Amino acid sequence: MRKSIATVSVSGTLTEKLEAIAAAGFDGVEIFENDLLACPLSPEEVRARAADLGLTIDLYQPFRDFEAVPPDVLAGNLRRAEHKFLMMERLGADLLLVCSNVSPAAVADDELAAEQLRLLAERAAEHGIRVAYEALAWGRHVNEYLHAWRVVRLADHPSLGTCLDSFHILSRGSDPIGIEAIPGEKIFFLQLADAPQLAMDVLQWSRHYRCFPGQGTFDLAGLVASVRRTGYAGPLSLEVFNDVFRQASAKRTALDGMRSLIALEQSLTGVTHPAAPAGFAFAELADTGALGGVLAALGFARTGTHSTKPVELWEQGDARLLLNTTGADPALIALGMDSPDPAGAAKHAESLLSPVLPRERAYEEAELEAVAAPDGTEIFFCDDAWLTDFAPTGPVPGAVTAIDHVALTQPWHYFDEAALFYRNVLGLQPQESLDLPDPYGLLRSKAMSGPDSGVRMVVNIAQVGVGNLPWQHVALACDDVVAVARRLRREHPGLLMPIPGNYYDDLEARQEVDPELRHLGVLYDRDERGGEFLQLYTVTVGRVFFEIVQRTGGYDGYGARNAPIRLAVQHARGH
Repeated sequence: MRKSIATVSVSGTLTEKLEAIAAAGFDGVEIFENDLLACPLSPEEVRARAADLGLTIDLYQPFRDFEAVPPDVLAGNLRRAEHKFLMMERLGADLLLVCSNVSPAAVADDELAAEQLRLLAERAAEHGIRVAYEALAWGRHVNEYLHAWRVVRLADHPSLGTCLDSFHILSRGSDPIGIEAIPGEKIFFLQLADAPQLAMDVLQWSRHYRCFPGQGTFDLAGLVASVRRTGYAGPLSLEVFNDVFRQASAKRTALDGMRSLIALEQSLTGVTHPAAPAGFAFAELADTGALGGVLAALGFARTGTHSTKPVELWEQGDARLLLNTTGADPALIALGMDSPDPAGAAKHAESLLSPVLPRERAYEEAELEAVAAPDGTEIFFCDDAWLTDFAPTGPVPGAVTAIDHVALTQPWHYFDEAALFYRNVLGLQPQESLDLPDPYGLLRSKAMSGPDSGVRMVVNIAQVGVGNLPWQHVALACDDVVAVARRLRREHPGLLMPIPGNYYDDLEARQEVDPELRHLGVLYDRDERGGEFLQLYTVTVGRVFFEIVQRTGGYDGYGARNAPIRLAVQHARGH
């Protein structure tokens, strides 16, 4: 299907928006009225600019507060409409979006609304324009999509149809199955927006928190499937009001929007995706020379060196870490995903517009497929062949058994983009976003995991306040955190993060726990099913720290209750 996007969905001037939208590969655009009014170009020049970029102007919007009004108000509304029609002719737009009336002047009279919309459609038809009537979720009298359709059907004019907007339908909890009762030719336009589930006024929810398909909780695939069954032949169009998108790069936002539509369309057309990664093959960290000592203290051993690159392999159990010793400040720079079909996974990522990373390799080196995540982290799809580049000496037994999860801190305007990337490219399912107290604000965090929790990841927002640093960490799984903590306290006491005694005073008031946890600096959490989680943090080196975790009883979280304690300690220590 053709793909379109409203100019209100991205930042910048109208010309900047059009350029970004075209660069992302969209076929058409909805012109939002404020964007045109503030543009120094005439409607004819905007029309020519869009055409030069290969964009059709699919919709002009919005025209507000028209129908179901007294005669004196109607006269003024028709005068407004006539001016819009003349302007749209100059712009080359032949479809006008009319929102259901929210004015106190509107009356609850469907027959009057239909009569006046029929008159509007007659006037529009004289200019070669059609009218798409949309039920706003906060419309004064018409706020349900089937109510809007009843009014359109009552008006019975070929130039009047309905516009379906997923936010206005799903935010009210309306069942989209009713869409299938609407003839496809009378659905003039389809607008799509996802949203997180929020308990707030629907108008504020709509104006500030919409997002692209796959970034929220709405079942857009089900809604679009119902629309497709009507025979609708128009575009899939994004209309997203989002405070972050209004400030972020227009090119990145438009590209992310296109990625969301591609993924949505793939879900509807039966495109088969490669199997999700089974686990982490490795995590790669930049190193100045400081991390090797930390890993050795944690029980890792250096088991190999890359045949041509300054990269060391460190192993313990099934956990493999690479240290890239090029001298960059410590940071988590790449993740290797254990993939049953590396080439297929890379091809799928490329189909979702993920940047493919060129790699220089010697003839005898393993061929690794890699793409870039939104924050620049390199994502490799690999099987065991990559290990031949290191000729490792063999397995290293120890307390650590595997990589449990990784936490990547994003620039604030990449958060939703990153969540969409990992959901669509790696097949990870997101959990609810959490806002966690930080001494300088709030840390926003979203956990994601794959089938059977083989891959767990936490995506965090970077700078939420003064002094906040973009920390990253690798969490290592073990079967006995207490034993690990005892050894480290004895042999490397300066390696572990000190935890305030006040934390344990509160913990012991809430839970019956081993008093030794206080001495060892082990943090504890228990879920509602009785599952338990023990955590041990190292001090931070550069941007990186390590976490040793133990899960029992089916615990599937990340110890979010304890994150504010860790953040406060890191700030206090200047890390």
